[in-house]
Amino acid sequence: MVGSGARDRELTDAVEELARADTLAFGGVGFAGTVLPVTEAYRRVEAALAAHPDEVRGHVDRLLDRGSPAGRAYAATLLEQVDPGAARAAWTALRDDPAEFTTFTGCVMGRSSLREYAADRLAAA
Repeated sequence: MVGSGARDRELTDAVEELARADTLAFGGVGFAGTVLPVTEAYRRVEAALAAHPDEVRGHVDRLLDRGSPAGRAYAATLLEQVDPGAARAAWTALRDDPAEFTTFTGCVMGRSSLREYAADRLAAA
């Protein structure tokens, strides 16, 4: 249990948002720098993981196992903060996955596969 019922529900909602994500964006997108709901969800899970790693880790592990391609990329990124070894194992497993998702870096929209994204993360580590 992370805290109050409202905080638990907020965390669950955020994880569900990530699980169905079709876009990977860590900051504002487009010329207006709009923050997508999925980015807000990522930030909520990130904050909860930093504050309560043992309690939130199960959510992240389930997201890694059952999430959409973008959701699994979010999960592996979250793992980097609390368990670099598990993150590396996750990225290694994901680098064989051809599933694709939309990416945003600022106002630049693109496409990536888990295979490509994971290979880039492993190369950067």
